[in-house]
Formats: sequence, structure tokens, C-alpha cells
Amino acid sequence: MLGSRTLVMGVLNVTPDSFSDGGLYLGLDAAVARAFEIERAGADILDIGGESTRPGAESVPAAEQLSRILPVIEKLRCRLKIPISVDTTKAEVAEAAAAAGAEILNDVSSLRADPRLAEVAVKRKLSVILMHMRGEPRTMQKKPFARHVMRDVTAGLRRAVGLATRAGIAKSRIILDPGIGFGKSYAQDYELLARLPELARLGFPVLVGTSRKKFIGRVLPGCPAQERVMGTAATVAFAIMGGAHIVRVHDVAEIVQVARVADATLSPRSATAFSRSS
Repeated sequence: MLGSRTLVMGVLNVTPDSFSDGGLYLGLDAAVARAFEIERAGADILDIGGESTRPGAESVPAAEQLSRILPVIEKLRCRLKIPISVDTTKAEVAEAAAAAGAEILNDVSSLRADPRLAEVAVKRKLSVILMHMRGEPRTMQKKPFARHVMRDVTAGLRRAVGLATRAGIAKSRIILDPGIGFGKSYAQDYELLARLPELARLGFPVLVGTSRKKFIGRVLPGCPAQERVMGTAATVAFAIMGGAHIVRVHDVAEIVQVARVADATLSPRSATAFSRSS
């Protein structure tokens, strides 16, 4: 799945309450159409979720999550050419999504919310994204932040990797996410971006999700989430230069351009290859 260029993961929220696009793709036809739009825009992975993990969000029962995302995944089966990631913390959802064709588990709880998630990942041979989060979405921005954010994130991800490997998940299937915006202050979000190369020492591919988040709006006063494309682009370019392997975004077409240029900057020879083929 991972190669010499940065992969772009397109977000499809089949939810009524996600922070920047809640309700837009709650209907089956709208969600399926958006999935194909994301693919056409150049995404390498589609990340689909039926539960918002924005700050303050309440947990959504597995049955409700499945009623939202399963018909979409089933409609996309054998039609979508890019792999599907399921964004969930519940084993029941992961199991059904995998049976319908999902290949990646994106777990913001790093296997802490439901111990059975690891069993599903092993059984279905899913790649697993382990994200660092202090607390849970409902309370994560209310609890005290870590005094030393990089130390806290590194230790948390080490624990997550240990939990995953002890459960039988192959190291080659593990991807790490520092969890920008999940239980961190705005300053800590920027610090994580600045110190991203330090996460490479853990020896796993790194996914970064900054798309439209509040820490971007913090330095762009009055800029609503839907208008933070350029701010997101800046953070994505910085993340790629810092070693990110995958970037998770809403505005796929724009960020694909950012990723290609950032990749070419890191590897000028690839820019020559691109120019010959264009």
C-alpha cells in the first residue's frame, strides 16, 4: 500500500453531526456519489465512518453506524477501485465492514475502546491505523493536556503497538497517527507537526489528519471549517516534508496537488518523471 509517494485518504462522513460536513452525505445516493467523486479527484484510499469523533461527540451504537455505512460499502463493492478504510471503534462495525469489502481499520482509540477490534483485524487481515487520543471524543478537550506532548504521544503509540502485536497484528499492517486535534491544545497540534520526524523513530508509517481542524482556524480568525482549504494545504505540505506517508483530508482534489508537489520537492528526480508523462 505504501510506496515512494504520499497517499491521500479521502474522508466520507456518513453522519449528521461531523464538524465540517455533517449531514451532507447521510443519504445513500449522496454518500455513494461522493465516494466516486473522491476517487475521481485522485484519492488513494476512501475512509468511511458512521460516527463523528469531533470534540464533544457522543458514542453512536454499532447498529446505527452499520445502518449508515454498510449500504454504502455494499454499493461500492467491486465498483470502487481504491481500498476502503472503516473509521470505527467498534468490533461489530469493523467485522461487518470488512465482510462487505473494507481493507483498513481506522481506530481513533488504538484498540482501547473494544478489545475485540484486534481479533477482527487479525481474522480479516486488515491494516490498522492506531491513533493517539487523550480520553475520548466526548471529553478529550476538557481534560488536562499533557505537559510534554511529544513524550505523551510517543509513549501512547508505543503502548498501542504493543497491544496490537500481542494480539497478533503483524507490524507490517500497522500505521500510526499522532492524533492532531484529539486531546491536545492548539499549540500542541502545531508542535506535533513541527516534530513529526521524531515519530519516524518508532519505525512505522505515519498518517496525519489536519483537514479543516480548529487549530488551523485558530490562526485564521473568522475562517469557518469549510473555508480552511489553504490552511489545510499548508499543514499537509509541512506534514509531508516531515515524513508523513498518508494524509487524511476532505478536499481531495486540492490536496492531491499539494501532495504531488511536496513529493517532487523531496525527490526532484520524480518531478522529471512526472514532467515527461504530462
